[in-house]
Amino acid sequence: MERPYIICHMLTSLDGKIIGDYLDEERATYFIDEYEKIHERYGCKAWICGRITMEENFTLGSKLDLKQENIPNIPRTDYVAKKDARTYAVAVDPSGKLGWTKNYISEGRENSTGDHIIEVLTEQVSDAYLAYLKNLGISYIFGGKDRLDFTVVVEKLKKLFSIDQLILEGGGVLNSSFLNEGLIDELSLVLVPIADGASNSVTLFETSSYLKKRQPVNFFLKSIEKLDDGGLWMKYITIHEQPSFN
Repeated sequence: MERPYIICHMLTSLDGKIIGDYLDEERATYFIDEYEKIHERYGCKAWICGRITMEENFTLGSKLDLKQENIPNIPRTDYVAKKDARTYAVAVDPSGKLGWTKNYISEGRENSTGDHIIEVLTEQVSDAYLAYLKNLGISYIFGGKDRLDFTVVVEKLKKLFSIDQLILEGGGVLNSSFLNEGLIDELSLVLVPIADGASNSVTLFETSSYLKKRQPVNFFLKSIEKLDDGGLWMKYITIHEQPSFN
């Protein structure tokens, strides 16, 4: 395979919401912890999230004020700052907005010694932002001129960083983008036995105006594990994969 094996690993409410007030319930704390433990059990070399998820959990809304003057033109070629990191955090940030302060993530991951950051960009990103990333020692790759082609992105992750397994952890539009390109091999769902009920909460797979409508994607149940307090961990594989129960 020219790309990594990709596992979409998500935590959802009974009604399929991946964010919402249900996560603030005291009961949800156990399931959030289980979700992180399962992430670690997979033992993947890299994980990938969208800009909003990264901003909410890691850059914490930090805004950049980059000076545009005297910035030389920087070629739109991939930049590998660290090709031998033990683990990687891949940030989908098409226009370059995330305000990183270091080139790794260590918060929020149990036993993490620092996941080297790889930014996924379009060629519309500014020279100032590329210079900012290089100064911090953050790797970046380009996934398209105006819009990201995730097949190109994941093939580069394997070729440039030797990433053979990748965990996809949202948000909903990013999950749908991978689904639409046939890039999800396995779906790992931690089901929280709470219904969110809000009509505006983001679901597991969200549509967007730029996503082409495609046929429904079939999944095959691989395993199911009962968690404490009525929760479930369910694993599915896409129908094009051979069923396996190993």
